[in-house]
Amino acid sequence: MPDARSRDWSPDSWRGCPIRQAPAYPDAAALARTEARLARFPPLVFAGEARRLKAALALAAEGRAFVLQGGDCAESFADFTANVIRDSFRVLLQMAVVLTFGAGLPVVKMGRMAGQFAKPRSLDQETVGGVTLPSYRGDMINGPEFTAEARAPDPERMEFGYFQSASTLNLLRAFASGGYADLHHVHRWNLDFVARSPLAERYQDLCQRIDETLAFMAACGMNGGTTPQIRETDFYTSHEALLLPYEQALARVDSTTGDWYGCSAHFLWIGDRTRQPDGAHVEFLRGLKNPIGIKVGPTTPESDLLRMLATLNPANEPGRVTLISRMGKEQVLAKLPPLLRAVRREGATVVWLCDPMHGNTVTTAANIKTRNFEAILTEVKRFFDAHAAEGTIAAGVHVEMTGRNVTECTGGAYRLTEADLATAYETNCDPRLNAEQALELAFLVAQELKARRSGEAGRVAAAAE
Repeated sequence: MPDARSRDWSPDSWRGCPIRQAPAYPDAAALARTEARLARFPPLVFAGEARRLKAALALAAEGRAFVLQGGDCAESFADFTANVIRDSFRVLLQMAVVLTFGAGLPVVKMGRMAGQFAKPRSLDQETVGGVTLPSYRGDMINGPEFTAEARAPDPERMEFGYFQSASTLNLLRAFASGGYADLHHVHRWNLDFVARSPLAERYQDLCQRIDETLAFMAACGMNGGTTPQIRETDFYTSHEALLLPYEQALARVDSTTGDWYGCSAHFLWIGDRTRQPDGAHVEFLRGLKNPIGIKVGPTTPESDLLRMLATLNPANEPGRVTLISRMGKEQVLAKLPPLLRAVRREGATVVWLCDPMHGNTVTTAANIKTRNFEAILTEVKRFFDAHAAEGTIAAGVHVEMTGRNVTECTGGAYRLTEADLATAYETNCDPRLNAEQALELAFLVAQELKARRSGEAGRVAAAAE
């Protein structure tokens, strides 16, 4: 691999690098005061938790685990309720159980939660009715209302975001360890989903097999009372490390190792718009020991990707880097394989995830952004196809979803159309799969994984004869 940068790293060394997608705060002194307050607050997550996640991702890099990353496009201050958090967590658990059975592997669960408050935008400004204002960049930066006051970047929003993230994490930890995640409960929820789905017959076999497995485990004495793994789960938080003043303020030195960790989330990623090898976002994340991600789009040059891998993971540590492919269904089979080959040639150990959402966004004639369910599923399948052809490991999926039944994406078993979008279109940024669509995707991906496992087992058996 090319040599990584040689200069010393510090939590603020990113400030000397070119930066993109950074808000222009009108009051530098107010920004500095907010950063100083945040730097004194307790960490939101802990280094030991981040190390456990890295170890789990290292298994996924070897094909010994499957990764599910999901949650809101951008969390909202206004939607901060226990029910909203619970419903998204519940759907992710349901998806994970189904994917565990389909992949025949443990599922690493990461939520785009407790910090996904900042979003990159294509344009710095937007114009409505002849009025031009700064673009909405997520609740941690400015407000979605189209007024000059709301759209002015406000550093105090970072502090509000911190406390909302702390409350969300508190609830997630309670759900994950307090019995809400019991496999028997989750499977019962899935049975309810299947019973009301138009595709019920297609899912019955999968549900029946999971039912038999749980019954067998119970007969062997393994239940929530005797086996903690059945009633508890590991759940990790993730978000795009876009707003670097906030991320720097929450960087901490681990007392047991002396290493720096980003303590705003267990897993931080660099977006497709901020992945410049010499840019500020790469510079900041290279000094942290968290597992990190890089969004990889159709315009990602091989040379840039290899430079970033060398910079961010010079020791080629398993579980350190996750590459999140976001190509779009039309480009994935052309654009992804060359990158798979380049990474393999370099001997880089990475986790490959499929983000089938961002490359499949379209705008309707009524100027509404949406995504089609069938396009999303097609990209996932083609992602698996590309890895199968190259002999590399397709390790998981990354989806934007919510636990509520919004109407933001078309298609799926209920055949939502563009005419349905106005019924419950609630996102301030990108369209999300609703609860029914997210579960449907999990069942269909699980069937795909199960079929591929069966095909591989058949080929191995035939070769042995």
